[in-house]
Amino acid sequence: MEKGLCKPQGEEPWRVLEFYSGIGGMRYSLERGGVNVKIVEAFDINNIANDVYEHNFGHRPYQGNIQSLTAADLDRYRAHAWLLSPPCQPYTRQGLQKHSGDARALSFLKILELMKHTLHPPLMLFVENVVGFETSDTHEQMIEILSKTGFVTQEFILSPVQFGVPYSRPRYFCLVMKVAGMSLNSGLMQGLFAKRKPALFQKQHFNNQLLSTLSPLFGHENDTLTDEHDQSEIWDKLLQSCEPVERFLEFKNAMNPLETNSSYLDTLTVTTDASGELDNHERDRSDGNSWDRFSVPLSLMERWGSAMDIVYPNSKRCCCFTKSYYRYVKGTGSLLATGQSRNDKAASLEEQCLRYFTPREVANLHSFPKDFHFPQHVNLRQRYALLGNSLSIAVVAPLLTYLFTQPSEL
Repeated sequence: MEKGLCKPQGEEPWRVLEFYSGIGGMRYSLERGGVNVKIVEAFDINNIANDVYEHNFGHRPYQGNIQSLTAADLDRYRAHAWLLSPPCQPYTRQGLQKHSGDARALSFLKILELMKHTLHPPLMLFVENVVGFETSDTHEQMIEILSKTGFVTQEFILSPVQFGVPYSRPRYFCLVMKVAGMSLNSGLMQGLFAKRKPALFQKQHFNNQLLSTLSPLFGHENDTLTDEHDQSEIWDKLLQSCEPVERFLEFKNAMNPLETNSSYLDTLTVTTDASGELDNHERDRSDGNSWDRFSVPLSLMERWGSAMDIVYPNSKRCCCFTKSYYRYVKGTGSLLATGQSRNDKAASLEEQCLRYFTPREVANLHSFPKDFHFPQHVNLRQRYALLGNSLSIAVVAPLLTYLFTQPSEL
């Protein structure tokens, strides 16, 4: 990475607004990326997510409706950068794909519209969403607004697998930079530029492109995943270079998970019924053997076994965990084989002793730091849901480092 202004000496920190802050994945990514920032405010409407954010960072995000914000409200923060991870449901394959017609897309479009009317608009934006957003009409509107208001973009589709994490979670990312010398209103940028030089991407020849390569981040100009003829071969190599799943488990012994120093299991006792949904009556109980709550019941294996994605401690990949993990089986995330026959793929499901990944393990695969914790009152279903709505820090951290690091010649 070129030396630049990611951690500038003699300059004040970048002032950042964090929209849809969730449980703090974006903020943890800034910390991991070594970006010198000050979070001037975070915004999220989910009170449980805000509990988790406050528990870990000591600050409670603004919990009002983002759509109620005005340009004057945003101007007061005088932020250099806006980080946004808007709701993904309008663009998911499982959803109705209503795109901008979905009410959950309105707040994001409102923020983009407000930017045109602010006296102190951001120099940079960072947008994260599911794959599919890049083909939506919301994306079209976003690019149109950004282009008309003097911004350039570099767009990516990247997965944790490309960063050595055995976790298949491809996501869309849009890095946005204000073109130097352009403004939305007369004298608009004077306040922000007074202590900051104009921002530029380090690799400007990637401007206004959609990439699936790490080249801009690490300077390997020939490292690309966009050549269709070798996509499969490159992806196989990436998987082989990943750490095994067992490196992300919280237990010393995957076969005997009770051999652990973690007191985490003592706070969780949630069961599932045979339909694959949480039993409402049992959901928040706090008695019984907590480890049993992560074991997959035989009745569930018999009914849904063909739909289960099963991985092993030595596996080099697992599927994306969604907010419905533990509620449903199909398409919500992988299950871990922990029995004596866990490496024998021909063994019966019962012999493989399947269990759910714990929330701590899901957090590990999202690359959350060890000191990340949930408040005790957040139940198991809520933990999975919040993690399923979060992001991969292993992916976002280098993207944010790249966004905030300016060419050294500036």
